[in-house]
Amino acid sequence: MDTLPRYAVPTPRTGTAALGARRGSGSDTAPETPGGLLARKLGNFVDLSDQEREVLDDLVRQHRQYGPREHLSLENGHSRSVSLILEGSACRYKILPDGRRQILTLFIPGDLCGRCLPDLDLGDESIVTLTAATVAVIPRQAFAPIIESYPRVARALAWNAMVEEGVHREWIVNIGQRTGYERIAHLFCELFHRLAAVGLTQGLRCELPLTQGELADALGLSAVHINRTVQQLRSDGLICLRGRELTILDFAALQSAAMFDGQYLHLSQAARRIEAGTMRTYPDL
Repeated sequence: MDTLPRYAVPTPRTGTAALGARRGSGSDTAPETPGGLLARKLGNFVDLSDQEREVLDDLVRQHRQYGPREHLSLENGHSRSVSLILEGSACRYKILPDGRRQILTLFIPGDLCGRCLPDLDLGDESIVTLTAATVAVIPRQAFAPIIESYPRVARALAWNAMVEEGVHREWIVNIGQRTGYERIAHLFCELFHRLAAVGLTQGLRCELPLTQGELADALGLSAVHINRTVQQLRSDGLICLRGRELTILDFAALQSAAMFDGQYLHLSQAARRIEAGTMRTYPDL
C-alpha cells in the first residue's frame, strides 16, 4: 500500500520567503509558491487572473516555522497581522477556567487565520498549531489596497469568510444534533473536501491533522468514544486509519452516514475532482 506523502517541506529561496508546495493527485500543474496556495484556495470561489494571482503571491514575504502546540495568537492579544497556513495545521479554541477546551475551527494549508480587516488589532481568539507548521505572516494593512484595487480578489475573500461562517454553523449542528458516529464521519468528509481543494489528497487518501484527543475536543466527545467510533467506521468498511493516514474506502456511504452535504463549503472544483475519482474500494488496498 502506498503511503501518503507528508506536506511539502518548506525550502526558502534566496532573498525571499517563498517555498514550493507539493500537490496531490488532483493537481493540474507543478509546484507553486506560498502565495499561489492562497490563490488556489480563493480560486475555488472566483476565477482569478494571472495578475490577481501575482498580487496574492506578493502578499507572502515572510514565513516562520512553528512546532506543535505553539500559539499564533492569544485571546485579547494585540496583532496587526494575519497568519496564512502554508504547511501543517492549527486550530482556534476556547478554554474554560477548569482547563476544558473546545476546538472551534480547524486550519489547514491555504487557510487564513483571522480577519483581513486593516483596523482590527485586538484578537478575540486563541489560535495554536496542532502539528509542526509553516506559517506566513501578512500585515493586515497589506490587504487594504488589494481589496480596493482588485474587486474579484475582494469578492473571493468575502466568499472565504462566508464559507468559514458556514463551517461554524455546520459544526454547531454537528455537536448539537448528530450522533458520535455521524459527527466523526461528517468531519472526515469535510476535511477531505477541504484538503482536496488545495491539492493535499492522493486518490481517496489524506493526512488527518488531528489526534484522537483533538478530535474529542472538536466534536464534544470523550477520547474513549472517539476511539470506539473510529473502530466502528473501520468495521463498517467506510475508512482505513493508519497513524495519521486516512483512506476513505466508500465515499458515498461515508457521506450518507454523516448526512453530509458539502454545499456549505462552496468548493465546486474540488467536489468535481472528488466525484471523478470516487470509487467503492481503493485500488491497491
